[in-house]
Amino acid sequence: MPLQTNDPNRKSWIGYSSDSHFPIQNIPFGVFLTRDNVITIGTRIGDWAIDLGALQEMGYFDGVPLTDDMFMQDTLNDFISDGKKTWRLVRNRIGDIFDSENPLLRDNKEHRNRIIFNMDEVEMQLPVLIGDYTDFYSSKEHATNVGTMFRDPDNALLPNWLHMPVAYHGRSSTIIPSGIPIHRPQGQTITAGSEQPVFGPSKLVDFELEMAFITTDANNMGQPISVDEAEDYIFGMVVFNDWSARDIQKWEYVPLGPFLAKNFASSISPWIVTLDALEPFRTSGPDMEKPVLDYLKSSNDKTYDIHLEVDITPQQGKPTTICKSNFKHLYWNMSQQLAHHTINGCRVNSGDMMGSGTISGPKPDSYGSMLELSWRGERPVQLNDGTERKFINDFDTVTMRGYCKNGPVRIGFGEVSNQLLPVYEPKSKH
Repeated sequence: MPLQTNDPNRKSWIGYSSDSHFPIQNIPFGVFLTRDNVITIGTRIGDWAIDLGALQEMGYFDGVPLTDDMFMQDTLNDFISDGKKTWRLVRNRIGDIFDSENPLLRDNKEHRNRIIFNMDEVEMQLPVLIGDYTDFYSSKEHATNVGTMFRDPDNALLPNWLHMPVAYHGRSSTIIPSGIPIHRPQGQTITAGSEQPVFGPSKLVDFELEMAFITTDANNMGQPISVDEAEDYIFGMVVFNDWSARDIQKWEYVPLGPFLAKNFASSISPWIVTLDALEPFRTSGPDMEKPVLDYLKSSNDKTYDIHLEVDITPQQGKPTTICKSNFKHLYWNMSQQLAHHTINGCRVNSGDMMGSGTISGPKPDSYGSMLELSWRGERPVQLNDGTERKFINDFDTVTMRGYCKNGPVRIGFGEVSNQLLPVYEPKSKH
């Protein structure tokens, strides 16, 4: 089935600027609350949110095999479960409806008023019910930097790292969309030279610049997914900030890995950009430095050229861009990650989320965490207002953006932006 919506010459009767993340060639999917207090599944063109539930109710998806309430739900899980053929049919139909040459909706003011909302009029929600969440550790630069800091620099990578995509299973209950503030976590930490831990707020709250992919129902229990078929089960991607409390993590992570230092908050950009939309930006990743086992052998065009940026904005201050990286730097690609995840027969369901791990590039300004950018606090990061940061301060806002650029077309993810608040204080009952 041709990807008609990807035509770079296609125009929409909804106007948008040339630097918009959401031209008609994108057609992402999300969930939002409308001005009428109705939750619906939608898409976006430019600065306009489009109610797909209303579009379906008015017959604009006639001929596309969908259940009657497909877009009248509060998550995308059922739509994602329908599979790649349905995703393409729907995306192509949306592209046709909003094509500049199609008058059907363009010239129907009553329908437009029910279907189209300015982004200022809607409130974005978490787009999927995330049943399971896995976080990989797939950036060689990041793993090397961390290994250099905390272990022997000559043996920064552990012996298994170049042979398989390393990961851990996280908790999905505290994954939130952009715009929701989070609180500084508390926990046990230990100071250098001490034998007794103390309890209190984390002093080393950090961001982690990641991408994440959302899966469809991929397999039955016991059934591996091959590396060559993996992309058929990936619906799309989001920008992902996997917040971290470095001092809590340092004390707790041996022997079983991350726990409280990682599960207090993780945040995602609210629009899921499909792999079909990203197809024109497919590119090669790093070469494998060691031979891999057969089930991980992958063609080298399984990644995407996605520019990534991170800003820190102090309270009532202006943003400073502190990191510029790229998704293509990842050593292990998504197909390898999903193939490895299921090689033991692990079941993967609709709405499951897989984080890439921190994405660091080869240059210091492309490091994807404050741990690396400030090198454990030894080299504070300078902000535009003259202040400096070793880690994230209370009331700082961390904003991440991701986009692809190819000639005249920019396909973007928007942003994920969240403010860090002080430790949660219960409200007085008096």
